[in-house]
Amino acid sequence: MDKPNVLIIGAGGVAQVTAHKVAQRAAEFGEIHMANRTQSRADAIVDSIREKGTAAGRTITTHALDAMDSAAVAELIRKTGARIVINVGSAFINKTVLRGCIEAGAAYIDTAIHEDPDKICEAPPWYGNHEWPMRGDVEAAGITAILGAGFDPGVVNAYARLAEDEYFDEITSIDIVDINAGSHGRWFATNFDPEINFREFTGTVYSWQGGEWRENEMFEVGREWDLPVVGKQTAYLSGHDEVHSLSVRYPQSDVRFWMGFGPHYINVFTVLKNLGLLSEQPVKTAEGLEVVPLKVVKAVLPDPASLAPDYTGKTCIGDLVKGTRDGKPGEVFIYNVADHREAYDEVGSQGISFTAGVPPVAAAILIARGDWDVKRMVNVEDLPARPFLELLGEMGLPTRVIDADGDRPI
Repeated sequence: MDKPNVLIIGAGGVAQVTAHKVAQRAAEFGEIHMANRTQSRADAIVDSIREKGTAAGRTITTHALDAMDSAAVAELIRKTGARIVINVGSAFINKTVLRGCIEAGAAYIDTAIHEDPDKICEAPPWYGNHEWPMRGDVEAAGITAILGAGFDPGVVNAYARLAEDEYFDEITSIDIVDINAGSHGRWFATNFDPEINFREFTGTVYSWQGGEWRENEMFEVGREWDLPVVGKQTAYLSGHDEVHSLSVRYPQSDVRFWMGFGPHYINVFTVLKNLGLLSEQPVKTAEGLEVVPLKVVKAVLPDPASLAPDYTGKTCIGDLVKGTRDGKPGEVFIYNVADHREAYDEVGSQGISFTAGVPPVAAAILIARGDWDVKRMVNVEDLPARPFLELLGEMGLPTRVIDADGDRPI
């Protein structure tokens, strides 16, 4: 069987990791293509791959693309012959890229939930607002669409599925913990697109507890976690993508997401929010110019990709899963530790981008091999976890588990 051509859409920090990893695994694919609204940004990533010498003599062809135009996406898919599309662009383009894949008959992978530019914090479950209504079209087209195949969402969903498959008869709670114990040396910056970052935390915090949606304010509920490598860290109950799909697969479980924040981030965030600078709604200046405050904040903050050369320290992201087996209660912590400096040395990106950019490539490989080519729309927890996690281990994101037998690789 011919190897499938692959098209990567996007040219930010996560896309850089994805492109490097596709190049490293070029033998799994046919032709490799990369597209972005500004083609020169894709060209720069391809140049960085050539400098690393990891393209194995393969040509990576770049294209200019307005990914908000589904017809243009479909046309490029047909032109390139791509059978797998990895969408690592802005979350604002998910629906149009998915629509283009449906029209052109290509498999689709993304790393985060779709965002509507005019809305923040829609009613749960968030996937039900945009992606899930397209399930019928995906199945009718006979393509595979894997949603949220980054790290969180993505790998953490697979951790929950691994706990279901190998540890418990019934899961009673899933607590996802995301700690970045690294330092970039800047006075203030976000680790990924500032617009998407702030939108995650300006609205209501939704968690799934007691069989219903619970609402809290951001930074209202915090607790200290004692984690491998990074030690004791404070994390806060936060709204996040994976809670919305995991609550459907595990309705009997409490599903919560905890994100680590330091006092400085919380202080800056609070001031920006209270001043109205995190609003997505346009305002007019005294000179009559219409601006969106959130976009202005994004424009003055450092590009997340620029943080990579100075980033040090590690991340720890994992699932604390509790449940019962043979009627006996138990718990496991399934996790990964990533190093910012190692990520930069390998692919020129910081660790946050690395953890998000590697998993969609693993998903693409599993589609290419047929293991995950399920011809319908799925979230990661709907698929067998172990092949995914083992492949990620080969690609630089090893999984470990702490249970009654100690701390060890899966």
